Amino acid sequence: IQASSKLVAFNSEQAGKMRNRELKLWDSRKLSSSVSSLSIGTSSGSTRGVAMLPKMALDVMSCEVVRLLQLTDSCIVPISYQVPRKEFHDDLYPDTVGTTAAMTAEEWWQGGNQQVEKVSLNPNKRPKTKATPEKPASAKKGLISGGSKEDQARGCSTSSSPLSTPSSSAAPSRSPSSTSGLSSGFLPSPSPSQSVKAIQSLMGPTSKFRHIQGVVMHRDTHITNIRGLNLTTPGECDGFCANHQRVAVPLAIAGGQIAIVERSQPGRLPDTAVPTVQNSGNVADFCWDPFDPRRLAVAGEDAKIRVWKVPEGGLKGTLTEPELILQGHTEKIYSVKFHPLASGLLVSSSYDLSVRLWDLDRGEQVKLLTGHEDQVFGMAWSPDGKLLATVCKDAKVRIYDPRKSTAPVQEGAGPEGHRGARVVWVCDGKYLLVSGFDSLSERGIYLYSADSLSSGAIASIPISISPSTLIPFYDPDTGVVILSGKGENRVYIYEIVPEEPYFIECSSFTSSEPHKGFAFLRKTECNVRDVEVAVGLMLTKTTIEPVAFKVPRVKKEFFQDDVYTDTAMWWEPALTASAWLSGSNGQHKKMSLKPKDMTPVSEAPKEAPVRKYLPSSVYLEEKTDEQKKEELLSAMVAKLGNMDDPLPQESFEGVDEDEWVSEYDGDVCSEKVRNCLYSLQLWENNQL
Repeated sequence: IQASSKLVAFNSEQAGKMRNRELKLWDSRKLSSSVSSLSIGTSSGSTRGVAMLPKMALDVMSCEVVRLLQLTDSCIVPISYQVPRKEFHDDLYPDTVGTTAAMTAEEWWQGGNQQVEKVSLNPNKRPKTKATPEKPASAKKGLISGGSKEDQARGCSTSSSPLSTPSSSAAPSRSPSSTSGLSSGFLPSPSPSQSVKAIQSLMGPTSKFRHIQGVVMHRDTHITNIRGLNLTTPGECDGFCANHQRVAVPLAIAGGQIAIVERSQPGRLPDTAVPTVQNSGNVADFCWDPFDPRRLAVAGEDAKIRVWKVPEGGLKGTLTEPELILQGHTEKIYSVKFHPLASGLLVSSSYDLSVRLWDLDRGEQVKLLTGHEDQVFGMAWSPDGKLLATVCKDAKVRIYDPRKSTAPVQEGAGPEGHRGARVVWVCDGKYLLVSGFDSLSERGIYLYSADSLSSGAIASIPISISPSTLIPFYDPDTGVVILSGKGENRVYIYEIVPEEPYFIECSSFTSSEPHKGFAFLRKTECNVRDVEVAVGLMLTKTTIEPVAFKVPRVKKEFFQDDVYTDTAMWWEPALTASAWLSGSNGQHKKMSLKPKDMTPVSEAPKEAPVRKYLPSSVYLEEKTDEQKKEELLSAMVAKLGNMDDPLPQESFEGVDEDEWVSEYDGDVCSEKVRNCLYSLQLWENNQL
């Protein structure tokens, strides 16, 4: 790429040895016999391409002569080359080609050879252009994560590649010396507000969870030696489930057995048989009652739902008689979900294309929801427990109000793929987040407004290509969604916000081996002293390992109240199933996670700002010679000692004053005094 008298070159042969991380700016006027390298810009990522901005886009008041855009694996990085001068200099900026065409295509065909008119880069000589009003941006399907449409119009990438590593999600940082092309000297820098705006335009909106870290806890907390794990659970099943007391793991044993393991007894499981509940057929899905850690609901392929009750103190052997059997579906059941507010209320979906509500206290069906034309991939209750959302294989997303109608109250187009999908309510129940596949079998997440499903997805982002359905876990306290796929190593993390760009990508978590499922625990399991915002259990082929997701903070001695809002006590019921069915509504109580001995970080004492000193050369340039001499004398006096201290001869009596040497002498003065006086003489003679 050539512009003016500068030539930007990317040496692929040399870059291959440098891992494609070297970018050079050459002076083309010196290419005749030898090449003079003006500067080298080094990035922390691989270079995929370089483009030069036109001269009209340069900041001429900062003496910027070249600006490049470097494409890396995860972002577009601007690289500015500036001459160490101030204000505008005509010798740096000759008239450049303007942006107005010299002639039309028809005039060129007729033999015209008009040249594009040149314009001055002097801001005082540029023609004033009228700003055109911007068209209102409407959110469209396929919005890129971490960047608004305004960013896309500029050609700036604001999100990392779905296939990039966690470390590549942020734009590479660079010092002025590595990009300015200068080895020394001071460059005119933009104002702080301009710098912040420039960074935000490139990086997108900031998030306090952008650098969230997933850490596997100590081995002492693991449950190991799991044998006979069932690796072929249906796509609608999460793989396993857990609560704060125990874990349920499906086994590949005849009779649909599910192992029940106590979390209070971590370590190696015995080689003999573990305690199980034995279903008569294959298991399709299962989940713990959020209000009763002993109750487990299991959906079987025999169209029956079995409700098991674990004895006090844990299961010691094989349990064969369920507490309750629910019958009503005519075909295999897909999934089961407990109501988030009402105790004893269960919802299930089946191959018979029906969704049914069950009252466990009465042991009978209470509602039958219709309207699905194909397999139901996923279901989710709204946070207030009033509405039920479903995503179906017929590429439709539906919302039901079960107490008012058996038909959907809203319906809209969902993901086009037919391989599986999940749905969860986000942003206080104002939006639906759906994970699914597009028509090309690429995984992605889609955001819908809960008030207008018929309008389609207001935003979406592609994730990756994989056959496994992404299972979302949403934390309403932080707005963070964690997505995991069975049989994968990587866990994707995004912050969901109710305005553009809607998705803010955070650092992902990668396990050492493929996991078979994730189950997240309640917020009280988080260690707030270590700024843990979520704790999950990861099921591998032979182990169950706790994983803590932490937010890196410096002042961990304070309670991070900007991260930990009062959390809902969703493990306590707000009302009974009969009260909910009769039209009553409720809400969970909330509790603070702040320990009594911790001070909120918002109340932490403010630290005095640290003054940033400029280089000594700056101070010396601003001082006169007299001021420099005075500073030197003061420094020498400080080294010699306090002038108010008594002189040594004052402590001697009977010694005449003429016996003391009046002028300095090498035999009398100490080495330190002699050196100081010699320095002063050099200073006065302008030799220092």
